[in-house]
Amino acid sequence: MTKNHFPTGGRLICGAREISQDEVMARARRAASGFDRLGVRENQTVAFFLRNDFAFIEAALGANMIGAYGVAINWHFTAEEAGYVLRDCAAKVLVVHADLLPQIDAGLPEDLLVLTVTPSAEIRAAYGPGQAPDRAVRRTQDWETFLSDSLQWSQPPRAQRANIIYTSGTTGRPKGVRRPPSDDTVSARVREVIATSYGIHPGEPLRTIITGPMYHSVPNIYGLHCARTAGSLVVLQPRFDAEDLLRLIQTHRITNIHLVPTMFVRLLNLPEAVRRKYDLSSLKRVVHGAAPCPPDIKRRMIDWWGEVINEYYCATETGPAVYHTSQEALRKPGTAGKPLPWATVKALDPQGAEVPNGEIGEIFIRIADYPRFTYLNRPEETAAVKRGDLVTVGDLGYFDADGYLFLCDRAKEMIISGGVNIYPAEIESVLMTLPGVADCAVFGIPHAEFGETVCAHIQRREQSDVSEQQVTAFLAARIAKYKLPRVVVFEDRLPREDSGKIFKKRLRQPYWDAVGRQI
Repeated sequence: MTKNHFPTGGRLICGAREISQDEVMARARRAASGFDRLGVRENQTVAFFLRNDFAFIEAALGANMIGAYGVAINWHFTAEEAGYVLRDCAAKVLVVHADLLPQIDAGLPEDLLVLTVTPSAEIRAAYGPGQAPDRAVRRTQDWETFLSDSLQWSQPPRAQRANIIYTSGTTGRPKGVRRPPSDDTVSARVREVIATSYGIHPGEPLRTIITGPMYHSVPNIYGLHCARTAGSLVVLQPRFDAEDLLRLIQTHRITNIHLVPTMFVRLLNLPEAVRRKYDLSSLKRVVHGAAPCPPDIKRRMIDWWGEVINEYYCATETGPAVYHTSQEALRKPGTAGKPLPWATVKALDPQGAEVPNGEIGEIFIRIADYPRFTYLNRPEETAAVKRGDLVTVGDLGYFDADGYLFLCDRAKEMIISGGVNIYPAEIESVLMTLPGVADCAVFGIPHAEFGETVCAHIQRREQSDVSEQQVTAFLAARIAKYKLPRVVVFEDRLPREDSGKIFKKRLRQPYWDAVGRQI
């Protein structure tokens, strides 16, 4: 553990609330002691079902101090979805915003210890009053009481562990990405990768805003590293709002920020008068990733904010391996960038041979001395994404003659909507249990703001009159809202390949042809 785990002199802000880094770390040490008192041991897990809030950082750092893994769960999940993750990771403790508990209470393991965080005024303003329980939920302990009853952890911090992030797969169930504790060599490489890709340098205070939900991989890494960079100012935005972001940049003289392309679109959609209203001259380093950024959107953002915008390409499993600057984006529109010095990135054919420049292959990645991963409880699926020490997440792309990577498809048909990964197989598996549905195909179609949105083509059973409203209501009770199809089409018969597999490309292609671009 580095000395940066105990920062001083900085501040965290969320709306009208402000807390010093010293106080955050003192509360994190109380959380560490409290988790230990509850029986959490090294290599065990503490789960968070929280929006962006001080408690998220306190709980995550506290778990890390005692050598436990934090597990950040998407707070949009239903009881069934959250319950699966909690059982899969064998969570000992759950820290949850109190108003979200009724949403998942029915799916929680019986022996799970639950700590509830009272939503702040900023959280309530951003998301409403929350869900009122229709019955008495399980016995819980209040987060503030839990901290006040705990002494500060006084033992040396244990070997650093990254939070476990769950990333869905084509099997329809999320997979937890788990890494072993970092030794000194690995920790040094992680710091180097984070400094280059995200602009977070140990010992160099920055002023930033956490815009994306911290249950996602990069906002989680970015937010926690910024929070423990001594002397930094970290503003938590409970929910992204384009004009509010501009206001916060001006008010707090923000220097560094992480965004996703959907946020660029929302910013550019603001009226010109609003965009010109704010002083953004303090910005020094803007990084983005999570989804492809259309070249026109990138160019317009650079025209507006200047050549401070940088892009990385990575996956939860691999870490950032490819990177480029504004100047390179203007010179090579549409590129994902060039491999970083410590990264090996290859485009391979199905037999594992490297393809020539200009030819499309599946992208495989390795970062030297970077912590290796396994999918928790999924050894076969871990092995399936590897070729030797190279890892793929199913993206297809090619290198040009200058060594720049261009992504052009996703071998696993993943939908990226607003920077969020959505997997059709999960939605299809639920949809097939709806009476009246004979078969279905779920895929991504273009969306002006989110990049892609979910579309479902459905073949009814004979004499069935199942409707779009019934489909939506059925799915809404079983999967998170952001996964719901925004377009539902009923087909007399779904097209099939010779193998019998549904010919998704034939269904999907007209949507992309209509906007003049490919997925």
